[in-house]
Parts: sequence; structure tokens; C-alpha cells
Amino acid sequence: MQLSLLELGEAGVIGLAAGVLGGLAGIGGSMIMLPALHWVFGEKDSHTHHMYMAAAMAVNVFVSFPAAMRHHRNGAVRRDLLGALVPMTLVSMVVGVLTGNLFNGEVLKIGLALFLLAYCSFNVWRLMSKTGIDAEGQRTTRTRLLISALMTGFVGGLLGLGGGVMLVPALQMICRVPLKQAIATSSAVICVTAILGAAVKMASLPSLDQSVSDALLLAGVMAPTAMLGGVIGAQLTHVLPTRTVRLLVTVLLLVAAARLSGALG
Repeated sequence: MQLSLLELGEAGVIGLAAGVLGGLAGIGGSMIMLPALHWVFGEKDSHTHHMYMAAAMAVNVFVSFPAAMRHHRNGAVRRDLLGALVPMTLVSMVVGVLTGNLFNGEVLKIGLALFLLAYCSFNVWRLMSKTGIDAEGQRTTRTRLLISALMTGFVGGLLGLGGGVMLVPALQMICRVPLKQAIATSSAVICVTAILGAAVKMASLPSLDQSVSDALLLAGVMAPTAMLGGVIGAQLTHVLPTRTVRLLVTVLLLVAAARLSGALG
């Protein structure tokens, strides 16, 4: 793969947008990168989506690390939850990646589009709710944390996501963790799990007739701006009101879902 100057700039913009969203919402940024990569670069065959997944999962590492550091400095990362979340998320993410490799890229694109719409529906429901999701007090038992981690890793590995898109609502709904703490803790978990998930996905590309070097090239171009965006997004999380954060995330993901739907056509 050879990128023109215009394509290099477009990839940089994709990384920046993904970084801001990932840092803002603690979701890694894949849900912006994957639709955008299809929209900008198209696809060579039915398995191209797997190559884009590998690139996006690699960039998630660079989005989550600076974001997690900024969240940590703001005192929002729940370190007491990491011991239960990280190991199970690691294991289930590998299982999710290997499961995803069994499916055609077109099938995974449809699954991602449906997942985006479901997540946006959840956010709309929360925006309309008059009571906080953690109003009944936190329930961070080990069982609830392990269930959250299991869902997070498997869905993240299956669809090429950082995992935070599952972990943030899971921590809220299952464990009753406040939104900003859930976002910060999600970023910290992704710092670890995204490394293994991306490595496993990269290693599987040759068996899917996809180029590891192309995936690394795309990741390398997006990573610098994604890191910058991650820092900006993480800071915005602690400046903007909670409802504003939720609204921004919902609007951006609806745009991403529309783009992905266009790529399916």
C-alpha cells in the first residue's frame, strides 16, 4: 500500500478524531476509525475489514495510554477494580479475535454497524433518564466485574474495538460506577488489553490473505494524531458536564454508523 499526501492527511485526521472520541468516552476510538477507513480507503476484497481492524486495534494502544495518564492525574481511575477487570478482559479478547477471524469481513462490518446503533440507543435512553445510573449505590463485586470484563473482551476482540465501548456501560449498568470513573478506568484497562488484542489480530492477517505491513502503515500514520487527540479528549471528560459528554459521544457515533452503512452499500 502506498499513500498519497492527501491520504496521509486524511489518515491523520481519522487518528485525531478517533483519539478525541476515545479519550473523551474511554472507548478506544475504533468505532470512528473503522467506518472512516472504509470510507476513505475503500476495500480490495471481502477480508479488507480484518486489516482495518488490526490497524485500529493497534492505534487503540496509543489512544488509551495518554488518556489513561490524564485520567489518573485527575484521580478518576479506579485502581481497586483493575485486578479483576484486566485478566478476564485479556483472555476474552483473545477468544473474541480468534472467533472474529472465522467470519467474512462483510459479516463483521454488519455486526459493527448494528452494535453502533445499539450503543447509541443506550446513550439516548440515558440522556432521557431523570435518575443517575449509579443512584442505587455501587455494586463492584468480583462477579459483576468479571461479567463486565468477559463481555468487554469478547465483543472488543470480535469487532476490532478497544473494548471500552462495552466496559463503560457495563461498569455503569452492572457495577453502578459513575460515568467519569467508568471512562477513566476503561482507558486504563485498554492500555493493557489493546496490546495483546492488536498483536493477535496482526499475527492472524496472513492467514486471511491480508498484509501486516499495510496494517502497520495505517496504524503508524494514525497513531501520532490519535495520541494528541487522546490527551485532548481525556481532558474534556473532566471539563464538560456528564450529559454533554454523553451527547457528544452519541452524535459522533451516529455519524460513524452512517458512514459504515455507506461503506456497506
